[in-house]
Amino acid sequence: MLPCKRPAVFLIWAVLLTSLTACANSPVAKNLEQSLAADPKLQSNPVVFEESQSNQPQAQQNESTLQLPADFPKDIPLYSNAKLQEVTPASGSENRVSTRWLSSDPSNFIASFYSSQFQTNNWQILQQPTDDAGGAFEARRNDLLLKVSIQPKSVTNATPNQPQTATELLIEYVPNSIATVQSTPTTNPNETTNDVPQPGNFQFIGPVPPANLAAQPPSMANNQTTPTATAQSQEFTDLNKAPQEWRQHIQDLAALGVLPLEPKATKSNTATTNQFEPGKIITHREYARWLIAANNAIYASNPAKQIRLASETTQPVFSDVSAKDPDFPAIQGLAEAGLIPSPLSGDSTVVLFRPDAPLTREQLLLWKLPLDTRQALPSSNLDTVKQTWGFQDAARIDPKALRAVLADYQNGEQSNIRRVFGYTTLFQPKKPVTRAEAATALWYFGSQGEGVSATEALKLKRG
Repeated sequence: MLPCKRPAVFLIWAVLLTSLTACANSPVAKNLEQSLAADPKLQSNPVVFEESQSNQPQAQQNESTLQLPADFPKDIPLYSNAKLQEVTPASGSENRVSTRWLSSDPSNFIASFYSSQFQTNNWQILQQPTDDAGGAFEARRNDLLLKVSIQPKSVTNATPNQPQTATELLIEYVPNSIATVQSTPTTNPNETTNDVPQPGNFQFIGPVPPANLAAQPPSMANNQTTPTATAQSQEFTDLNKAPQEWRQHIQDLAALGVLPLEPKATKSNTATTNQFEPGKIITHREYARWLIAANNAIYASNPAKQIRLASETTQPVFSDVSAKDPDFPAIQGLAEAGLIPSPLSGDSTVVLFRPDAPLTREQLLLWKLPLDTRQALPSSNLDTVKQTWGFQDAARIDPKALRAVLADYQNGEQSNIRRVFGYTTLFQPKKPVTRAEAATALWYFGSQGEGVSATEALKLKRG
């Protein structure tokens, strides 16, 4: 057994204490006393410890206290998984307020969210990104001008649980002072509003009736408004912005009920017009909706050639299009019919539909040609497309779309490329498609000599 060392320790402490007591006035004792004494700085400045506790990173303090401006418009959509980082008050002649946000979600998810919000909440989209890598939306609603910039960025010094990429959002807006004035109640106090949103309120959606409508007798008001509404529902008012040769195609499809006829209030808020916006870029979801509507309307008397819409109880094939999406029946229906690439058609890597991404020229052909030929697309390669079409940029065409491009060439004068883009030696496969171009492509289905146009379908419908 090892001898116990505790008595020796006690003996050393006893000798040390005896020495200090005996030499209390010696220099050695005084030095030892000073070294063990309390720091005089702590007595004269007792808040040092509190300062060390409150000396937190500035970013954490800002994150806990930063708030949106009190007059931040409620109708500006905010991405739920984004944290506010900075608020810059209005300054300069533009009077623009800027807010900066950070999200861990991919930029294409955020771009899809804003595109959907703007379309479903009656915003006028002035500009939108051409791809899902980043870009800016510019939109207007009433008198509110909004710009949303979406920019992917890298995260430095990320922790093990922190994603290595993030997305920065910059939401800029001009305060809606005019709309605020308009939203001030100006109605007769005796009138009952029942909390229904009135014109000028951001929750109000729809045409504004003429100012003198209420002053007219009910019978006279009805007699005057009914013919106007009927006339507006038959044609668009901005077709002069489309090329002359396309206008009849657009009108035919509108008469068949394929194209949306959505009344929009003018700046004066005294009348409504049907705007087609022919130069606006069409999205994946819009084209999917139009493609099924046009095919089924043109072949209304031939159920065997119609496309069936999917049921909401069907298991979604794309992870970014849920069964609750308003365009799910059309998008899922195209996938189940094998008309668009998806895991159902053997493309296991295509798990996203990107519903709000711009439609490209090669996608327009790839989705539509199977409905023109009604058979398997021919085998094709880059050299074959070069020899037939002579496109200088044929090498840029996606290999999956080469077969559709070749099949379209075999359709002669009824080729979609010839009808929509005219004579060209550049296909520009990645270029976004406008609404007018998409409508012109959907005006005719079938091969040369065996197809049906919207004009013919309209005659059958009326006859």
